[in-house]
Amino acid sequence: MRVGCAMWANRGWVGRYFPSGTKPGSELSPYSTWCSAVEGNTTFYASPPADTVAHWSAQTSEDFRFCFKVPREITHDRRLRNCAELLDRFLDLIAPLGDRLGPIQLQLPASFEPADLPFLEASIRSLSTQFSWAVEVRHPEFFVGGKSEGSLDDVLRSAGINRVILDSRALFTAVPNTPLEHEAWERKPRLPVRPVATSSQPIVRLIGQRNPDTNLSEWNQWYPKLAQWADEGLTPHVFTHTPDNLVAPSLARSVWLAVEQLAKQPLVALPEPIQAERQLDLFD
Repeated sequence: MRVGCAMWANRGWVGRYFPSGTKPGSELSPYSTWCSAVEGNTTFYASPPADTVAHWSAQTSEDFRFCFKVPREITHDRRLRNCAELLDRFLDLIAPLGDRLGPIQLQLPASFEPADLPFLEASIRSLSTQFSWAVEVRHPEFFVGGKSEGSLDDVLRSAGINRVILDSRALFTAVPNTPLEHEAWERKPRLPVRPVATSSQPIVRLIGQRNPDTNLSEWNQWYPKLAQWADEGLTPHVFTHTPDNLVAPSLARSVWLAVEQLAKQPLVALPEPIQAERQLDLFD
């Protein structure tokens, strides 16, 4: 199992997790000592220059994994249509990361509905087998109680594509007080959750609230399933989020430690974290 956050460059982590002298643009190196993967939202909004990708590789070990999202122009603007050239350019850009690439994510909009499922099936069957892939959907019909949940899982399973599972239940257990919390309440979907693995590297996005203890209490429902997947030879990738992500690295490591106690097989080891000069209370 690998764990991480939605980002690596949260400046609130400097002095809390990272040394106080960590400069902007150099956060990935210390981040990679706290977590074994990153969700990679940055590529959803813009494709990085080639020299930036090379810099990312230089800042991480071979054991680290980037689970990038393909650009939103492909998934949201073009809805996977007429985008083969765009996707090839993106893959050529990140390909130098080699084995550091985890599942590449196709995050589809909520308007991507069951009627689009045949097109999704055709699209994912044309994806390069050089890479591992994952699909995230947000239309309610693809979730528990929806008529197309099983159909989607069958399509992904038959093509060897991982499903991204987003669990936002912990977020909605507390009334929002801050602007970031209000934003999270407005933007994050409220969808029923079923823990299903359609390929060997399921992605689980755990969306929490401001209280880390409440998050861990809510997320403990996941620990036996994650341990089971690991014991079955799967490699789940688990990413922890909160509205400000201030303690997300600690939450990610706490999830790993809890699952490690339940799993019968060894998990992918966590790195030894670099420490800030004056370590703050991580859950302050």
